[in-house]
Amino acid sequence: MAVRNSDDRYGWLSILLHWLVAAAVIGLFGLGFWMVDLSYYDEWYRRGPDIHRSVGILLFGAMLFRVLWRLATPTPKPLPEHKRWEVASAHIAHALLYVLIFVAMISGYLISTADGSAIDVFGWFQVPSVTGRIKGMEDTAGLVHYWSTWALIALAAVHALGALKHHFIDKDATLRRMVGKS
Repeated sequence: MAVRNSDDRYGWLSILLHWLVAAAVIGLFGLGFWMVDLSYYDEWYRRGPDIHRSVGILLFGAMLFRVLWRLATPTPKPLPEHKRWEVASAHIAHALLYVLIFVAMISGYLISTADGSAIDVFGWFQVPSVTGRIKGMEDTAGLVHYWSTWALIALAAVHALGALKHHFIDKDATLRRMVGKS
């Protein structure tokens, strides 16, 4: 399998980035959903958010690379049996997924750095605050983060259901192309 995409197939790097981002988004959502109910005395009270922030920063880097990779190698052409509305809705859904991922990551960053502190990424490096202290920013960013992540998970579920529809009902190669089997 080639690294780059072709007119009819995704390359292995695009496939890897797709599934890596999907796993990170689902994992971050699950961790975030779970950790908001932790008590101060729970051993995961600090560890959960530290992991969440660290993975979020790494995901931001992966998404920047993914955008650059998408610009460098075009996506495969739609399958001939796809209807025009399916192609248009897929383009809109993908664009919204990208926007929501970036909104969720940027708002998460703003929550964590609203007090002027840096984000420590697994002890490897720190990402400094670019805003300094801004009173109330964590509340506004928190609302944006909350709603953007729920919208992201809902849209990702619709995206996954669309792929399953193509695979099981339409019996076309849409899903097989994203797992490297077509």
